[in-house]
Amino acid sequence: MFDPDYDLFLAIVEAGSISAAARAQGASTAALSKRLARLEERLSARLVHRTTRRLALTPAGQDLHDALLPLRSTLKAAEERVSGRHAHVRGPLRLTAPTSFGRMHVVPHVPTFLAAHPDVRLQLDLSDEFADLLDGSCDLAIRIGAKIGTGLVGHRLGTSHRVLCAAPAYLAQFGTPEALADLRHHRLLATVSQLPWQLDGPEGTVTHQGQSHVRTNSSEVVRELALGACGIALRSLWDVHEALASGALARVLPQYQGSQDVGIYAVHAPTPAIPARIAAFIAHLGAHLQGGSGLA
Repeated sequence: MFDPDYDLFLAIVEAGSISAAARAQGASTAALSKRLARLEERLSARLVHRTTRRLALTPAGQDLHDALLPLRSTLKAAEERVSGRHAHVRGPLRLTAPTSFGRMHVVPHVPTFLAAHPDVRLQLDLSDEFADLLDGSCDLAIRIGAKIGTGLVGHRLGTSHRVLCAAPAYLAQFGTPEALADLRHHRLLATVSQLPWQLDGPEGTVTHQGQSHVRTNSSEVVRELALGACGIALRSLWDVHEALASGALARVLPQYQGSQDVGIYAVHAPTPAIPARIAAFIAHLGAHLQGGSGLA
């Protein structure tokens, strides 16, 4: 059995404060503070700096936290194997996904997953920020990129095919580029982290430098600006295939596309055995994404 004081310590860290952990557990802040103080006394080390706004770990607390996380995961996996619960899809599943992709290609498949596995308690957060999968606050993340992150396990669900595109009205006003060098004379649209563009073309992989005509951290804003004839964007087919099919957007420089190294991954922390609820969701989402527009 995992030491209950260690469980408490991890719960406090994951909640971000003693008061938040107390609310989650239906306990009083004073009671949890006393238990944490007893643990610190037992270890002869101060684990956290108490502040009025948010808890911060001391170096000793960080060391303990980093040591406990894999131990807890290993113990839970062993318990599930021994008890046979690994074969039954149940329990909490904390999932995060990029905002646009999650809304368009994850959320629509949640109802069928929950109908098939009613004992799963799903928490779904949509955010373009990367969650820390090693601190125990999230079980599974859907990520789109060339790399999944150090120390993590990734399951590739598909390739994020990306194309250059613009609204016909923009091209009518500013002209259609004929060569990659022509982009220097055009308005580009990208999030703050996307440029420079890595493109695969006739000469291999090339890098195109540039600045976005509008500075934004939102990929959804980039798509809407492209639809609004504000410039040329490099967009994933899963995001714009309907706009291309309807003519709201048109391909630009079709001989170039985004690097094929960019994949769609289901990512989680390393564990001796993947919990059934995580494996089931990965399989469920992967089955639906295969053959989808711009996904496989």
